[in-house]
Amino acid sequence: MCELHPVFCRSRVAVLEGSSHLLDGIWKRSILLLIFLFSDVSGSFVGINIGTDISNLPSASNIVSILEAHKIKHVRLFDADHEILAALANTRIEVMVGVPNDQLLRVGESQSAAADWINRNVAAYLPATNITYIAVGNEVLTTIPNAALVLVPAMQFLQSALLAANLNFQVKVSSPQSMDMIPRSFPPSTAAFNSTWSSIMYHFLQFLKNTGSSFMLNAQPYYGYTKGNGIFPLEYALFRSLNPDNQIVDPNTLSLYSNMFDAMVDAAYFSIQALNFSGIPIIVTASGWPSSGGDNEPYATVDNALAYNTNLVRHILNNSGTPSQPKNPVNVYIHELFNEDLLPGPLSEKNWGLFFPNKTVLYALDFVDVADSGATLSGMTGIFCVANSSADPRDVKRGLDWVCGPGGANCSAIQSGKPCYEDGNIVAVASYAYNDYYHRTQASGGTCNFDHTATITTNDPSHGSCIFAGSLGLNSSSSRSTGFGPVSPINGITKNQLLPSLHIIIVILLSLFNF
Repeated sequence: MCELHPVFCRSRVAVLEGSSHLLDGIWKRSILLLIFLFSDVSGSFVGINIGTDISNLPSASNIVSILEAHKIKHVRLFDADHEILAALANTRIEVMVGVPNDQLLRVGESQSAAADWINRNVAAYLPATNITYIAVGNEVLTTIPNAALVLVPAMQFLQSALLAANLNFQVKVSSPQSMDMIPRSFPPSTAAFNSTWSSIMYHFLQFLKNTGSSFMLNAQPYYGYTKGNGIFPLEYALFRSLNPDNQIVDPNTLSLYSNMFDAMVDAAYFSIQALNFSGIPIIVTASGWPSSGGDNEPYATVDNALAYNTNLVRHILNNSGTPSQPKNPVNVYIHELFNEDLLPGPLSEKNWGLFFPNKTVLYALDFVDVADSGATLSGMTGIFCVANSSADPRDVKRGLDWVCGPGGANCSAIQSGKPCYEDGNIVAVASYAYNDYYHRTQASGGTCNFDHTATITTNDPSHGSCIFAGSLGLNSSSSRSTGFGPVSPINGITKNQLLPSLHIIIVILLSLFNF
């Protein structure tokens, strides 16, 4: 036939080749869509921000080692650091990359610049590096208002570049906003965005709605509390239980708010609704608490940072929605992985990290997948409250008497003949008691102080058969950890049920395309 009708054969081959390319394109887009869908069914997650304003930044490979060691599966970069992106390849860690504020103008004024940004910082690393979001600037409207007019165009140009590269299902575009955008955030039901930005916010939300993206919010109860002049109790900011006589209620909806974080997120939801939009999910792109501050920053402490972040992780991984959106769990990125010593501003600005740049742990958090069988969440592993060896022994003895009496610590292990008893060593026995008390009560307000005779350390004081609470060798029944069950079903289908379904879909696609 081809010898008799070469034109026909050439035409037929061209059609087949065209069909092959078309099917190949469909196949690739289908796989990307499946990856995106699969990444969205695992329940709420807690990720972490990685800032790089550090005088002695660890190598990219060391950063990834920390992430993997602590089972951190979602990270937000404030830029698109090529070394870190390359190191994250084949880790399956989901990555949010950022367009820094100083690059916003160039991207927002030129479609070709936006396309170039996508090619260099996103397309070049996919699919090995699992990039799922682009954060365009950070708190642009409240920090660099002169760039406000290019924010939405920058997002649109980047979206167009993703669409042209067939990456629009895999990668979504948004921009983190500050709570300063909402002048009065309580009660949440009356919250609204600053009217100065009404037009821009309308187009911003329209973009999110059209592209199926999320509203990014930086929600920091630390600032809400410290700037609130005592309006709200510290317990409210730290997720701790409130006195029944001091419950916080939205008078319009009668919704009870047990913590400031939920109230902030709901304020954003109601602000979105005030511009007549709904169905836009919220991702909290920064939330945390500083562990140290200056003399005028008394609430920036390790105790408060540990309490806030531990309780935040527990709250999020419970798939907890907010009072106004109980069926919409919130994802959050904790701020941040490292202390950033090069940041300007007060001392607290430099101390939001979980780690020092030398990889030493300030305090430990568990970034666990609650769908894993038997997963637990302690938030206290690897941190210990011990007696200060330089303290006056008489003061240590008073602290020991209190903690083993009214304090309610379990002091049986430091009795004569027991594994943690050391005759004449008041610091050793007090350390065990102090630490037991701290692990039992920290989440509800207990501190490591004892009239300045105690200090926090990450050096495990356990020895022999004397095991301190928080040690990796501790029996979980003795620690104050909380277990979680399977992830709640999504539209009636659990994650475990969904995995076989995805397998079947892939098999069908393979058969359709003759793979």
